[in-house]
Parts: sequence; structure tokens; C-alpha cells
Amino acid sequence: MDRVVLERKLESLRRCLARVRTRRPATLTELVADVDAQDVLVLNLSRAVQLCVDMAAHLLSELELPPPSTMGETFSRLAEAAMIDPELAQALRKAVGFRNLAVHNYDEIDWAIVFAISTSHLGDFEQFARQVAARLDV
Repeated sequence: MDRVVLERKLESLRRCLARVRTRRPATLTELVADVDAQDVLVLNLSRAVQLCVDMAAHLLSELELPPPSTMGETFSRLAEAAMIDPELAQALRKAVGFRNLAVHNYDEIDWAIVFAISTSHLGDFEQFARQVAARLDV
């Protein structure tokens, strides 16, 4: 496991989440009306998901298992290896679904989902970061 790579990704994740917090509007109505906030939130949430996938794949590489066939499966495998909690794996698999929609079908984004993620689910990313950081201290 390359500690420096994981530490850099953890710092990038922290910056993405901070950016979401500083730019998210107070209400869904405000988000729908603010194209700049939409862009900032979608970009940083997508980056946050990708960073988590990258860290998860990095952690899995030390297990010498075949690579997962999907990004979501990466989190399932971490849960099976007891490296993250199963509930967190499920939440992060859902986040991958959001990321895929944001990256591939931006014009179909449901702003209520973006608002919900930015107001109620940033803790999932933070919990993952804590579990990754704990592995660095082992």
C-alpha cells in the first residue's frame, strides 16, 4: 500500500467536501436556480466518488484478488474483506450510481438528489476517509 498516494487522495477528498459545503445553497429551490452552484456541487461530488473508488481499489490491491468488474463492486469487496462497514459500502455504491449519471447524463440530473447528497450524505465520504486513514495507522 502506498501511504503517500492514499494521503494525497484523502486530502483531495477533504477539499472536495469542503467545496461542496461552502457552495451548496440553503434550499433546493436555490440550487435549481443557481447554475454555478450546480456545477460546483456536481463536479466536487463526482470527484469525491472517484477519489473513494480510487482509494478502495488501492486498498483492494493489497489483497491480491482479481479486480472488481464495476466501481460499485469495489466497495462490496472492501466490505467482504471487513475493511469497511457493509452499510457504508451500500451508501458508496449508490454514490457511484450518482457519479455515473453525473458524468454520462449530466442533462438528466435530479437536483433534489444532488441537494440530498450535499446536505445529508457527505458523512458517508467522511466515514470512508476515517476508515481509510485508520488503515494507514496500522
